[in-house]
Amino acid sequence: MTDLEQFRAETRAWLEANCPAECRGPMADDEMIWGGRNPTFKTPAHKLWLERMGARGWTAPEWPQAYGGGGLSREEAKVLASELRRIKAQPALASFGVWMLGPALLAFGTEEQKKRFLPEIVRGEIRWCQGYSEPGAGSDLASIQTRAEDRGDHWIVNGQKIWTSYADKADWIFCLVRTDPEAPKHLGISFVLFDMKTPGVTTRPITLISGKSPFCETFFDDVRVEKENLVGTLNRGWDVAKYLLAHERTMIGAMGEVGGGRPVGQVALDAIGADDTGRLDEPMLRARIADLEIDAAAFRLAMERVGDQVKAKQAHPAIASMLKYYGSELNKRRHELLMAAGGADALEWEGERSHDGKAARDWLRTKANSIEGGTSEVQLNIIAKHLLQLPGA
Repeated sequence: MTDLEQFRAETRAWLEANCPAECRGPMADDEMIWGGRNPTFKTPAHKLWLERMGARGWTAPEWPQAYGGGGLSREEAKVLASELRRIKAQPALASFGVWMLGPALLAFGTEEQKKRFLPEIVRGEIRWCQGYSEPGAGSDLASIQTRAEDRGDHWIVNGQKIWTSYADKADWIFCLVRTDPEAPKHLGISFVLFDMKTPGVTTRPITLISGKSPFCETFFDDVRVEKENLVGTLNRGWDVAKYLLAHERTMIGAMGEVGGGRPVGQVALDAIGADDTGRLDEPMLRARIADLEIDAAAFRLAMERVGDQVKAKQAHPAIASMLKYYGSELNKRRHELLMAAGGADALEWEGERSHDGKAARDWLRTKANSIEGGTSEVQLNIIAKHLLQLPGA
């Protein structure tokens, strides 16, 4: 037996013994475990599942063990992922800390920052939000105006952020601030961290066309930020921001793997019924669902390949834009099909039968996938210019 085969056998045995039955099967978006100071859990079993995975470092399996991670190789992490899929294990933790901030800290953070924040992220003890976009700085992110005034051993931050996902529920924020207003716009920006309970931080939820939203406006009024919470070099926060954006776009693209919730085919079968052969009794819809599943399987393999390239330091920096764009489109297609499968019933907006109009609200929410993390138009421009190297792009 090879080392990898041995690892698979041990992993399979551990998961069978430690993943509770309640934590297997589809999980709705509103049931995700975000952790933090005041976590909520669907059941006590979900709390136990997070504790067990966090203690093993498997919520961030490839992070170094010195910082609470699993210390797995890329190949071992792929085995773990496949074994989790095999038993239909629900994610133990959803975390901007794992998906975005953690990789940036590993690349740019001080040793003290890594030891302070990364183990808490792995165990789900701290919840983060992202302070990037502003009312006048969306796709042109480098135009941010939130200022950090130097006060010796700390800064005083004033300004506003927008589209701050889950800011009203987050414990800490990773934030872009302008520390040198005289420098060219891509310079003079710094990347800082601070507690959302710091005096002067306020949030206000934003409602989207779906009637619900994770987004908030976030306001900073004379907020004190300690100098020790600067990540990377002063006035070179754009380097950190770009690195993190690549991970954010890959995270958003991962929605295209179509792994969450009930399979579209099963939803359609329940709504429409089967023909004499047991197949979905609507051939056109059946073909569209098959197309989606094939494309999603191909995309999952592409995500794995890019992961291998990233680990080997062979991935093109712009590849995240391709993943973000295609993953967003796949997720939108999935929810279009869920609406088609539900027919007129899927248009219900309120009521217990439709779970408060979940299908329609989720479908509308996917329209934001083309905007958040960089608009689809911007991603296509990046792909044309940096990947395809098209003339005039």
